[in-house]
Amino acid sequence: MNYKETCDYLYRQMPMFERQGASGYKEGLDNTLALDKHFGHPHRAYATIHVGGTNGKGSVSHSIASILQQCGYRVGLYTSPHLVDFRERIRVNGKPVSERYVTKFVETERSFFEPLHPSFFEVTTAMAFKYFRDKEVDIAVVEVGLGGRLDCTNIITPLVSVITNISFDHTQFLGNTLAKIASEKAGIIKKGVPVIIGEDNEETRHVFEAKAKEMEAPIIFAEDDPMVISATPSVNGGMNYLTKMFGELHCDLGGLYQVKNMNTLMPVLKVLVDKGFLAQCTNEASIAKCAYELRESLSNVAANTGLMGRWQVVDQHPMVVCDTGHNVGGWQYLSQQLNSVNCQKMHIVFGMVNDKDVNGVLELLPKNATYYFTKADSKRAIPERSLQAMAKDTGLTGNAYPTVAEAYKAARKVASERDFIFVGGSSYVVGDFLGKAL
Repeated sequence: MNYKETCDYLYRQMPMFERQGASGYKEGLDNTLALDKHFGHPHRAYATIHVGGTNGKGSVSHSIASILQQCGYRVGLYTSPHLVDFRERIRVNGKPVSERYVTKFVETERSFFEPLHPSFFEVTTAMAFKYFRDKEVDIAVVEVGLGGRLDCTNIITPLVSVITNISFDHTQFLGNTLAKIASEKAGIIKKGVPVIIGEDNEETRHVFEAKAKEMEAPIIFAEDDPMVISATPSVNGGMNYLTKMFGELHCDLGGLYQVKNMNTLMPVLKVLVDKGFLAQCTNEASIAKCAYELRESLSNVAANTGLMGRWQVVDQHPMVVCDTGHNVGGWQYLSQQLNSVNCQKMHIVFGMVNDKDVNGVLELLPKNATYYFTKADSKRAIPERSLQAMAKDTGLTGNAYPTVAEAYKAARKVASERDFIFVGGSSYVVGDFLGKAL
């Protein structure tokens, strides 16, 4: 098989939640443990950092990887989903896994894993962990796929665990209350391993405290002592921060929600310093001495790691922005950002998948924009005309288009230089946009 055939095999032959929904989700760690044993427990060959949460875990994971990379470490990064190419999921120092490695892995190992009937994510995780060992990384930043307790990344024992926040998402698997969802996310807390909680509330805090106490894990709530004093959007994109520990910082990741992510990131760095993992910056065991490396790494997160789709500006005149925010938690910030945009007219190319709180998100969307309702190339995508009808009930109007490329083309055709075009609602909409519409 060539690379394309290999990817088609992975997508079509294995249960895949991202494309199929509930039928593609496999609960439990039996296959993961079998694969891990088969490959000789590769994740034990390097240090790890585990990042979970409902929103923001991708941005936090990429930011941590960028910092470690800038400080001279060889860094593995495992994230999901991919937007355009499968290889985005598995990177070393920002470089995606090679096509040859993917095809060879499947060719060589399918005789072992096929009888297990594994999910797409189980095989992909095993591939990532093995690849990181083969590439002799110093440390790997591992993003949780779904939930935490039963996620197949949860076989690692990291230097630090991170839970960015809790909001309603994947409730059919994780529970229909914030406390139940928090309990699943808290499953990544390991015995004696420090855990950073980015955001909490009265429903989730006691869940995290109880689990940390059970596991004898030091726990830090980032909001108890916020490191970010102020934040303002940068004229050229990204965010400018004033922080307690490092003074002024610029991060190339845009979006108001990044303020929460930055506040989560700061105590993670402190833990890494305490464990001696950032002393390599200047041979001084103090992150304050790494100011230059820190500033460089945060200013170049996307360039260093390949991150896409976080308030990503893809064109000017008119300005075109895409963002992967896909649930109510993410749109609470995105709606503020869109309402603050200064433009002549706003055009929104929008699609969602069917297991989200669609009405909750629609209620947050700007009422004064022109909409281009569409669907991504996914079985989970809501048909464009169904979404159009749901949106009409909340006062949103616009036409429907069968593909993201057609929707974007229609928006671009009528937009003037002073207008603003936003593309989002789903990671898959952004993926189709970046891969097929530009």
